[in-house]
Amino acid sequence: MKRFIPLGPLFILLLFLTTTFTLAQDFSYEDGKKYILGGLEVTGLQSYNEQTVKTYTGLRVGQPITVPGDQISEVINKLWGLELFSDIKFFITDIQGENIFLELNILERPTLSNVTIYGVKERKVDELLKDTDLKKGKKITQSLIANSKNYLQNKYKKQGYLNAQVNIVTAKDTVGDNTQNMVINIKKGDKVKIRDIVFEGNEKIKAKKLRKAMKKTKEKRFGRFWKKSKFIRDDYENDLNLLVDKYAENGYRDARVLSDSIIKVDDNNIDIKIKVEEGNKYYFGDIDFVGNTVYTDRELAAILGIKKGDTYNGVLLRERVADDSDPDAFDLTNAYQNNGYLFSNINPVEVSAENDTINFEIRIIEGKETFLNHITVSGNDKTNDHVIFRELRTRPGQKYNKSDIIRSIRELGQLGFFDAENIKPEVGNANPNEGTVDINYSLVEAGSSQIELQGGYGGGGFIGTLGLSFSNFSIQNLFKGEAYKPVPMGDGQTFALRLQASRTFRVYSLNFSEPWLGGVKPVRFNLSISRTQQFSYDFRTRNIDKSRQFAITGVSAGLAKRVQWPDDFFTVSHSLGYQLYDFKNYNIGLFSFGNGKSNSFTYTFGISRNATGGGRIYPRSGSNFSVTAKLTPPYSLFSNKDFRAIRDESSSLLEEIRDLEQNDPRVPILNSQREKLEEERFKWLEYYKINFKGDWYTTLAGRDDKSLVLRTNAEFGFLGAYNHDVGDVPFERFFVGGDGLGNFTLDGRDVIQLRGYENQSLTPIDPLTGRQEGGLVYNKFSLELRYPLTLKPSASIYMLTFLEAGNAFNNFQQFNPFEVKRSAGVGLRIFMPAFGLLGIDFGYGFDSDNTGQETGAHGWETHFIIGQQF
Repeated sequence: MKRFIPLGPLFILLLFLTTTFTLAQDFSYEDGKKYILGGLEVTGLQSYNEQTVKTYTGLRVGQPITVPGDQISEVINKLWGLELFSDIKFFITDIQGENIFLELNILERPTLSNVTIYGVKERKVDELLKDTDLKKGKKITQSLIANSKNYLQNKYKKQGYLNAQVNIVTAKDTVGDNTQNMVINIKKGDKVKIRDIVFEGNEKIKAKKLRKAMKKTKEKRFGRFWKKSKFIRDDYENDLNLLVDKYAENGYRDARVLSDSIIKVDDNNIDIKIKVEEGNKYYFGDIDFVGNTVYTDRELAAILGIKKGDTYNGVLLRERVADDSDPDAFDLTNAYQNNGYLFSNINPVEVSAENDTINFEIRIIEGKETFLNHITVSGNDKTNDHVIFRELRTRPGQKYNKSDIIRSIRELGQLGFFDAENIKPEVGNANPNEGTVDINYSLVEAGSSQIELQGGYGGGGFIGTLGLSFSNFSIQNLFKGEAYKPVPMGDGQTFALRLQASRTFRVYSLNFSEPWLGGVKPVRFNLSISRTQQFSYDFRTRNIDKSRQFAITGVSAGLAKRVQWPDDFFTVSHSLGYQLYDFKNYNIGLFSFGNGKSNSFTYTFGISRNATGGGRIYPRSGSNFSVTAKLTPPYSLFSNKDFRAIRDESSSLLEEIRDLEQNDPRVPILNSQREKLEEERFKWLEYYKINFKGDWYTTLAGRDDKSLVLRTNAEFGFLGAYNHDVGDVPFERFFVGGDGLGNFTLDGRDVIQLRGYENQSLTPIDPLTGRQEGGLVYNKFSLELRYPLTLKPSASIYMLTFLEAGNAFNNFQQFNPFEVKRSAGVGLRIFMPAFGLLGIDFGYGFDSDNTGQETGAHGWETHFIIGQQF
């Protein structure tokens, strides 16, 4: 018979842990006697190795041991801390002189084998298993079950399911040893809605305004779809604070919520009753600044913007001191931090209250002027450090400036190499005594390359497209085999190759861009080479005639430099381009001649300012505008040709041809004569082309990845001629209407998006030819409301609704900015790094198009967007 031996102070602990020290034979000994451990046996193991458990106990044969004593207690606590065992027992199996032999008997906790979840959609199961960390092989404990249950219940309560119930049961798995299956049954029930919000004690501010002040706690009302009326506890607690802020904004400093109660109406509805105490209305008195040496009282008062006698506004005072909602706000804290005083501390203190007037002191501890010590970057696995550092506005040794950090975040986001939502500046190693601080920019790489591989049917047959675009390319590693992962990357260059072909046309293009030519200054170099061929196609017989073709060969090179005036958001660009238009028996009526060549040598000057914030894909603030002027030399000024006579003769031949029958044998001869005249007139194209485009972004509601953003857009274009005797060139014109995609264009045209109409259907009809040959003037205005569904690096998705108006005109004399074609609609955009931008728009045209075949509203149009700019 075994008898239990009391082990002094350890005895109570062992009883509490249901751990028993038992002697296998009758003997007596004194408490706390010292022995030599003669042996240790571990029993009860099912899945663990005996030697592993022995090693973890720290007990070794031959070591001195006191029984009972702290060593045994520590081993037991250590084993319990593993949460792997449900019972731990020590036995004394034998004592031989000074040697003691122990047995450690343990009972392993069961292991999780399988989890089954009922009550949720199948596609949600994996997400719940990941959130609760219920993985196969995990030890089942009471805390695991309780924590999982609490997490799931709170998860659904936060979504408005206040009556959500979660039950978790386990059962032995007959397949494995000491394994159990877990079954989770979730009953969400219906969302609980707020029927009424009732206020008591409010006399100074109406209940309607108080309800409006509660941003996320709303009553159930017909027609309210943007903000739901579900009850979420965390949002409700925050909204109670907003009630107090509402009173503080109106001078009621002492206002408070006395009580609030939630009254259950039924299983799906509740009422909320809130009792408030308003107190008296107060006004600002004297506001004195104390401790300031960097700024004068007058300068600080101008920033604070609060005067004596103004109605007390606690929220405004807090924001003017430090506005946490806007990192770039015009407040006192930013005034100091943008001037190098990182360690400054500004605290508004009420010094006295006389009747209804409150006097303040703005107490300022300026601290030591701070300078940047180390600037580092992390998380850039593909992009080389120098590409990042050259965009940063923070340099070691510079005076600390918070606005420089914010600007650096914007510049890194504009690169497109990193997830703009996860650029985090980390301020570390701050030393107030020495006035130094380190900054690390934590980055998350985003996909910066795109592959376009698509096929479709149109234009007389199958159209195949292969496009490769690498926006973080490294040309210096082009011949280094180890740099291909899968292509040389990391230097911030852009390299794009695009091939598109069908039975009727072929397009080849190559583009290269280096944003920092020479690596010293932000001077962008661009090089573009393209070749386009179009073959004659008979839509009736579907025959291709390659002997009749039109081709454009073009090359352009340009430089763009970021300048410092008027501010450093501006860029000035210059480029030179040459295009050769080559016609071979291409008499299809699209151009004024079908044989011959035309040359275009152009210089383009541009000014742009890009100051958008919030990321390249989904801007939330700022503006982006550009003005460009594309010019050719005025060749006719240096020519002795009588262009008026050539033009008049060509027009006369056109009239003569119109008067003849189509099969008249003189028509081909007259056409040939006219084409020679047109080729002579346009052998060297001369024109000037002005374009303006502006985008403005305004966040109307929300923050970060839940921002409701308004995009305002205005565009204008004009194509002019130096010499009216030469006339307007048949190329470079404006075609308005449709999706705005101009991937395949024959003649350098600008394709302008105006959803709600067919592609290019708003182009005016030329009075001489009776065809839509492109406008010489256009303007467009649009409003677009955007809301993001997700802005994750793998896929950014946002929905939009738009209002647009625009039109094109044959000449400047006919131009009327208010004579526009209107449309409205909704759309969706999906940006994936590997494929670029994809989208769909449903637009309704309120007016007739310019084809001359409509008299009423154009109606609905659907457009698919592939690869359009953001």
